Amino acid sequence: AVHEGQVVSAQELTVLLQPLFTQNSRNLVLFLQDRLSTDDFTYFSESYGNKNPFQNRVNKLLINLLQEILQSSPSSLVLPAVDCKAIKYLLSVLQESGDWKLTNLTNLNVSQLEVSASNPNLLVVQLQPLASDLKDISTLEAIAENDKIIGRVTMDLQERGIHFSAIYTAVRPSRISRRTDVMAGLRRQLMAAEEEDSSSYPPLNVTTGNSTCILFYASNFSLKANRSVLIDLTNATFLTQNVDISASQCSDSNTTLSLKYTKPVNGISSLEIRFLMTNKFYEVSARKWSTLDSVEIVQDGEKFAKFNVSGISAPAEYSFHCQLVGTSNLYPARLVPSDEAKNWDVFISKLQIQGFNIINNQFSYASDCTGFFTPGIWMGLVTSVILLWILTYGIHMIMQLTTNSRFDDPKGPALSVPQTE
Repeated sequence: AVHEGQVVSAQELTVLLQPLFTQNSRNLVLFLQDRLSTDDFTYFSESYGNKNPFQNRVNKLLINLLQEILQSSPSSLVLPAVDCKAIKYLLSVLQESGDWKLTNLTNLNVSQLEVSASNPNLLVVQLQPLASDLKDISTLEAIAENDKIIGRVTMDLQERGIHFSAIYTAVRPSRISRRTDVMAGLRRQLMAAEEEDSSSYPPLNVTTGNSTCILFYASNFSLKANRSVLIDLTNATFLTQNVDISASQCSDSNTTLSLKYTKPVNGISSLEIRFLMTNKFYEVSARKWSTLDSVEIVQDGEKFAKFNVSGISAPAEYSFHCQLVGTSNLYPARLVPSDEAKNWDVFISKLQIQGFNIINNQFSYASDCTGFFTPGIWMGLVTSVILLWILTYGIHMIMQLTTNSRFDDPKGPALSVPQTE
């Protein structure tokens, strides 16, 4: 039994999933999304009317169950949720619970899938990531597409006569409880868990021998091809690490971080992203600086795109950190596309990278891309100047005031002041 607003811990989730490990059918399908909350099922099914994105049978049953719970509740309630930390270790817990045969479904072609009858099978399906704005219509389209994927995979498995259980979850929640009375403590707990989870996975490291020569981290690493196809590489790079970094190269003066992905999305069989960094001595500052010179994208081994980098540099002993890096003009560190790269958009948030002088396999002190005069500082300075000008003008006007030197006597004749005075 779960209670209102209860957050299921990793240990409790393992107990809840225990029947999956003991039943006769040991086939398990894990549908993994980047963000998801229980409230999404009721919100998107009610707010968009005929555009209900949940059409497959399993999600419809879940929506009906949630609506019955909400209607039978005498007041508003906060539905239970699973802790972010529990989801983070879910895949490892499933693998440790038995001798699973792990298969990542990338092309979603279940008909060619070989299912072992002797050993349990664990199928992991990476679903399409959601947009940053939960009210965006693209989020509705992404959820509808994920619903179709779930329906297609489950239907194919049923047609092949394969008995299985399915889990639909996400890496982190998409919504945070907004109740401010009895659930205030829960809200703080969820926000803290989300913040901790967003930076809980370790950075990607490239080693030469026993030493680390490249460290790379980002909370969101996404590309958009042809202005329409979104490719989220965050999970593949840092969580599941389905990335080939063998082509990376390290030296004292030049470093190349090579990230190769196999079938990241439908229509792209291979994708390689290269970060080219140099370490040079500059006489003006009398020290060495590491610079990210360019970013290259190679699609299917043929299509080449290059981005020139603006504003990504740090002292050679430091790492580089920036809150937003990408092709947008609004980002403090921008990737300037060449002619062949204009069909690509790059979005990297909370980037931290270091390609030289790494000690103890950890990032060095970070040189941030944010300058000293931030927009907030400029707003404060301009406001202060305006207020100071108003104060100066007021003091100047007060100083120009003079008092009368003669006053009218009510008992005497009327006071006459010549116009010359």
